[in-house]
Amino acid sequence: MLNFAPQILINNSIMFNEDQYNTLADIKVHDESAVRTFLTGVFSWMFLALAITAVTSYFVAATPELLRLMISEKGLSLFGWVVMLAPIGFVLLMSFRFQKLSAISLTLLFLVYSVLVGLSLSFIFLAYTMGSIATTFGVTSITFGIMALAGYTTKTDLTKFGSILMMALVGIIVAMLINFFLKSESMQYFISFIGVLIFTGLTAYDVQKLKKMGTEMVAGQESTRKYAIMGALSLYLDFINLFLFLLRFMGKRN
Repeated sequence: MLNFAPQILINNSIMFNEDQYNTLADIKVHDESAVRTFLTGVFSWMFLALAITAVTSYFVAATPELLRLMISEKGLSLFGWVVMLAPIGFVLLMSFRFQKLSAISLTLLFLVYSVLVGLSLSFIFLAYTMGSIATTFGVTSITFGIMALAGYTTKTDLTKFGSILMMALVGIIVAMLINFFLKSESMQYFISFIGVLIFTGLTAYDVQKLKKMGTEMVAGQESTRKYAIMGALSLYLDFINLFLFLLRFMGKRN
């Protein structure tokens, strides 16, 4: 099931460096209400994308005609490979063309991206029972919520902690690529365990980073809307990866 997970991991490892994307004037607005407004926008877009992904994946899994478009007798079809690899291109486009793209363009790309991820995740409904998927989603939501709250409220600077996690993420990507050829079940479980730890920590780190960014945002500006979309993408990827790694432990096979 996790053979397609590396595409999501790679997406998260190359994106959202606020220094790279910064186009704001050097203005600090230390206003809690401004931070809450910005984070409300971020989480709203994230939840919308998750809903789109969930509906898309369930609908595709329940429609054999759509599944046959992605799966052939020998494995993934050409369209299936496009579905699996296209999200990488979308995130690269959003990341490196951030300054050129408008807020509307970023929003559309993000929503299409959530549909593509939903297509790729439709396979989990074939591999795992509906009950175990629902349970894993609930556990993921609780874990994500706790860590998001921790990242928002903690006074500890998580910058160095985040740097360590990003290095660990690079290592786990390499390990997953190696295991793609080795197909070691024990190594897959170890990778999944480390993956849960990494994305649990990254959730708190990303929320704290977004909270700091919120102090520089001015409501209604184009740049603020763009940052909200990229922030939503970052948290969306944390949630999806955490869910996939937890599913490896909690999912019951069909």
